[in-house]
Amino acid sequence: MARCLGSKCKQCRREKMKLFLKGERCYIHCPIDKKGAVPPGQKGSRTSFKRMSDYGRQLREKQKIKKIYGISEKQLKNYFKKAFKNKQSTSEFLLQMLETRLDNVVYRLKFAPSRSLSRQIVDHKHVLVDGKKVNIPSYQLKPEQIISLNSKILETAAIKKSLAEKAKMPDWLKRKAAVGQIVRFPKRDEIEADIDDQLIVEYYSR
Repeated sequence: MARCLGSKCKQCRREKMKLFLKGERCYIHCPIDKKGAVPPGQKGSRTSFKRMSDYGRQLREKQKIKKIYGISEKQLKNYFKKAFKNKQSTSEFLLQMLETRLDNVVYRLKFAPSRSLSRQIVDHKHVLVDGKKVNIPSYQLKPEQIISLNSKILETAAIKKSLAEKAKMPDWLKRKAAVGQIVRFPKRDEIEADIDDQLIVEYYSR
C-alpha cells in the first residue's frame, strides 16, 4: 500500500499527538481532547507507559512524518537519499523537499483546509503552476513559481471557506486571493511540524 488510508483519528492517537490530518475538524472534534493521547487498540492504555528504545523512537518519528505528509515508505527513503547527497544539512534539506511538494504548498497557502484535500484537488487537475495544469502531488516547486487554482474549484464550498479565512502566511510564501508564490525555500524554524528530523536521519543512517 502506497499510503495509510485508515482512520485519521487512529493515526493521531498512535503517534500520541494531533497530526491535523482532517484540517480544521481536528480543532473541533478530536478523540485526543476527550480521551487523551492513548494509542488505539485494547492494550493501548497499557503500552503507552512502556519505555521506548532509541530504535523505537526513530521508527515512530519516521512513521509520523509519513503520515503528516501523506507519503509512502519508498518516497520517504528516496527523499532521504537525495538529502544525504546534498551539501546542506541532511535533516533540513529533507524537510525542505517535503514542504515544497505541490500538495503541501497548496495546503500551506490555505487553498485547502487539509493536505488530503490538497492532494485531491491536485490529482483532479485543479492546480496550475506558472499557468500550466499539474496533477502530480509530489511535484517539486522552486522559488518564484506561481501556484493558482482554476475557476471550477473556486466554486467548491470547502475551498471558498478556506480562502475566506484570514490566515498568516509563512514568510517563505505569499498569497493574494487564489494565487500564491514561493518566495524562497523555507528555513528549519519556519516549518510548522512537530518533528524530530534528526531521529529520521538516524533511522536511515543505521
